[in-house]
Amino acid sequence: MTFDVAALRAQFPILNQQVNGKPLVYLDNGATTQKPEAVLNVLEHYYRTVNSNVHRGAHHLSDLATGQFEGARETVARFLNASREEILWTKGTTESINIIAQCIGRERLQPGDEVLISTSEHHANIVPWQQACLATGATLKVIPLREDCSLDQDAFDQLLTERTKIFAIGHASNALGTLNPVQEMVAKAREAGAITVVDGAQAVAHFPVDVQALDVDFYAFSAHKLFGPTGIGVLYGRRELLEAMPPYQTGGEMIETVSFEKSTWNQLPYKFEAGTPNIAGAIGLAAAIDWFNQQDREALQAHEDSLLVHATKQAEAFDGLKIIGTAANKVSVLSFLLEGAHPADVGMLLDKQGVAVRTGHHCTMPLMDTLGIPGTVRASFSIYNTLDEVDRLFEALEKVKTFL
Repeated sequence: MTFDVAALRAQFPILNQQVNGKPLVYLDNGATTQKPEAVLNVLEHYYRTVNSNVHRGAHHLSDLATGQFEGARETVARFLNASREEILWTKGTTESINIIAQCIGRERLQPGDEVLISTSEHHANIVPWQQACLATGATLKVIPLREDCSLDQDAFDQLLTERTKIFAIGHASNALGTLNPVQEMVAKAREAGAITVVDGAQAVAHFPVDVQALDVDFYAFSAHKLFGPTGIGVLYGRRELLEAMPPYQTGGEMIETVSFEKSTWNQLPYKFEAGTPNIAGAIGLAAAIDWFNQQDREALQAHEDSLLVHATKQAEAFDGLKIIGTAANKVSVLSFLLEGAHPADVGMLLDKQGVAVRTGHHCTMPLMDTLGIPGTVRASFSIYNTLDEVDRLFEALEKVKTFL
């Protein structure tokens, strides 16, 4: 199948606009992806024709909403190769990791135990574990980086011991694009007896994810980075661990019985879904997954790879530009610094030319401190970006150099 990027772009109405009098070049996909018409139409249709609360209604609209909501859970389960009882709706990856840190970390950790993470983690995969360690007396251990910003696997092997009770790792770095060898690392951590957690926020939009093949205990991602709506995320959890975990929040929906003396909990997955859920968000995520799966996934991945290769070649030839993160295996992220320029100034001047990038520490302050830099300029590419847009990025950077 021939990949037609123009036809794909036509399905994303937001891309057809100008910013500061220039055609928009949207290269901030690591922060959030844009939404195709297929998702926008489903969200509008839900609110116009179906909107109702789920599970508890005794009327037609509630039945429709419940069917679509639970059908969305089935869609996500197939997407990850899991069972529906193992799919929990959350607000996003951050809440998903907080659930694990609260319900597993604080319940199981004790003084002398260790939680193992990496230097390149997003704050959402640092702070919850940091707080769990502070509450329990456990110790947070950190895998260092090699010179190319890949994880030091020899150091990982040394840090992973019988004291490691939780191993939490990002599938891919949001700041640098580095793709971690998660399957191999998870296998070692499980052999050591650790509970394994993978932050998949930067992975699911780039390549297929199979939680059974990964053999991971928990996997989290956010819909808005997978062409879906904001405010909805997914936590996959191994059934036996979810069964043993206490609920994260209490209230309506997550209960089986309530009296003034005691309460009992609902079955999975509802035990972890207190209150009215983000019904439209879940349905919108399912629409995004359905749309995504209808595409030629191999062609999409090859196109993204070509964007990164093209951008990297131009960056290497660009005078005064330094790439930050040169690992061999990366998702489509180019993080860089321009000599003599603060990243924030570069981002502002690119925006004046219609080029949208992200600047700053990218919620990875410990990583930036380790690298000895204040932050980077990050261009993150998605399936609807073009080689011409990569060229426009570097043309704009040439002008930035003259401005500065």
